[in-house]
Amino acid sequence: MRFANPVLAALLALPLCAQIGRRPARPQVTRPDGPVWQVIRKNCTACHGIDDYAFFALDRDGWQKLLVAKHKDGGEALSDDDRRTVLDWLVAKFGPDSKPFPRTYVPPEITTFFSDPEAKRLLDRACTKCHGLDRVETSRYPEEQWRVIAVDMRERGAQLTDEELERLVEWLGRVWGTNQDK
Repeated sequence: MRFANPVLAALLALPLCAQIGRRPARPQVTRPDGPVWQVIRKNCTACHGIDDYAFFALDRDGWQKLLVAKHKDGGEALSDDDRRTVLDWLVAKFGPDSKPFPRTYVPPEITTFFSDPEAKRLLDRACTKCHGLDRVETSRYPEEQWRVIAVDMRERGAQLTDEELERLVEWLGRVWGTNQDK
């Protein structure tokens, strides 16, 4: 995929770059005010920051289960009112309709490589549901940029395992990389 405007291309790639090490891969959660902050300050911040919540998008039952699972006392230290206050805020801010902050992608090491037919079959399966292959065939990127694009496409719904993604990235870098003259 080529962009006529390199600034636009850079802006579109920036959030994904954050996931693979170009800036801290931590969310920045705005601290709540009032009673919610009092409950969190009193019960939570001695062990962890509030940015940890942004890695999840859970309903009330999911947050309750996580609260129990992640605390030595099973969350028993919270009074019923405090639990209700913090759960209300968590569901409102990080509920099932929110998008969790992506965890850092660590590329797995690959030991087998795609042949051209294997890579093209994967491209047909994973990419052509949303766009034509001309976007790939007319693009030239270094391997790292192909990784950024592939992880972004997976976030948008492309069905790729980590191994498939890495094998595809290696093939794209080799066949459609910046050293290719075509």
